[in-house]
Amino acid sequence: MSSEIKLFALNTSKDFGEKVAIELDTTLSQHEERDFEDGEHKSRSLENVRNRDVYVIQSLYGEPGRSVNDKLCRLLFFVGSLKDAAAASVTIIAPYLCYARKDRQTKSRDPITTRYVAALMEAVGTDRILTIDVHNLQAYQNAFRCQSEHLEGKNLFVGHFAPLVEKEEVVVLSPDTGGAKRAEAFRQALSETTQKEVGFGFLAKQRSMGIVSGSTKIHGNVISKTVIIIDDLISSGTTLSRAATACLAEGAKKVYAVATHGAFTSQANKILQNAPLEQVIITNTIPTFQLSPQLLKEKVVVLDITPVFAAAINRIHHGESLQELIQRDLKRIIA
Repeated sequence: MSSEIKLFALNTSKDFGEKVAIELDTTLSQHEERDFEDGEHKSRSLENVRNRDVYVIQSLYGEPGRSVNDKLCRLLFFVGSLKDAAAASVTIIAPYLCYARKDRQTKSRDPITTRYVAALMEAVGTDRILTIDVHNLQAYQNAFRCQSEHLEGKNLFVGHFAPLVEKEEVVVLSPDTGGAKRAEAFRQALSETTQKEVGFGFLAKQRSMGIVSGSTKIHGNVISKTVIIIDDLISSGTTLSRAATACLAEGAKKVYAVATHGAFTSQANKILQNAPLEQVIITNTIPTFQLSPQLLKEKVVVLDITPVFAAAINRIHHGESLQELIQRDLKRIIA
C-alpha cells in the first residue's frame, strides 16, 4: 500500500470531498467529467493511479438535474475506469448510500435493491465500500461480497446532546420498533458520557405502500421528560411529526429529532415547520437544498460528519481498526 492517499470526489460531492481532504491534510486528485448531447457521459482520472490505493467520494442522493441513478451510474463508470487504469484498489466512500431502504421482500416479487446495488459496484471492481448509518446494517453487510465498512454518527450526536442531558431528564425514543437497537445504542452512549440515567422508549406504528397508519402508542415513560427521537434518515418528516405529537400528548416537556441523513422531500418544509419539534439535528451527508432558509435558521442544525470519514479513511489506509476509532471518539467525548 502506498503511503499517500489518492482521494477523488465526483463533482456533486466536491464540497464534502474538499472538507475530507482538509482533515486529511491533502488535496483532491484531479478528474474529468464530461456530458454529451445525447445524455451519455464519461469520467476519468487526470492523474496516474497505477498500483495506487484510491478512495472515491460520491454521496448517492437525488437532486434537481442529477437523479440518484445518474450519480450511481457515474460512480460505477469512474470506478471501472480506475480499475482499468491499474489502480491497486478502489474504495467507494458513500456518505449516503442509495437504495439501502429496500433491503428485503415485503410483498410478492419485491426487488431487494440493496443487494443489486452491491452487485453492480462489485461488477466494476470495487474492493471496499464505506458508508454511515445504513437503514439495516445486517442487510448491508450481507449484500456485499467485497469489504463493507460501516460508521456510526451516534458519537457526534452524543457530543451535541450531552449538555442538554446534564441539565434535564431525557428519554431517547425510536419512532418504530425497527430502529430500537439504534436508539438503545445512542441511549447507552449518552448515559455513559454524561453519567446520568437516560430513559428509553419506542413508538408503535404500521406502514404500507409508504403510508403510515394504525397505532401511535408510546412504549416508555415520557411524562415531564425531554424526548430525543432518533432515526437513520428523515424524508418527508411525517414520522417525526407524528412521534413528536404523540410524545407531547403523553406529557413530554419538549421534543428533539435527530437523524444522520436529511433525505428531505419537497413536503418536508411544511411538515417540519408545523411539527412540534424544538430542533431537527442532521449531518451533512446530504446537502439541505430542499429546505427553506427560514426552516434552516429556526429549526434545523447541521453537524459536520466529514472529520469522522477522514479519520476512517486514514485508518483504513494504514491498516488500523475502525472499531478503535469509534471507541476512541467516545472516550474523547467523555473526557
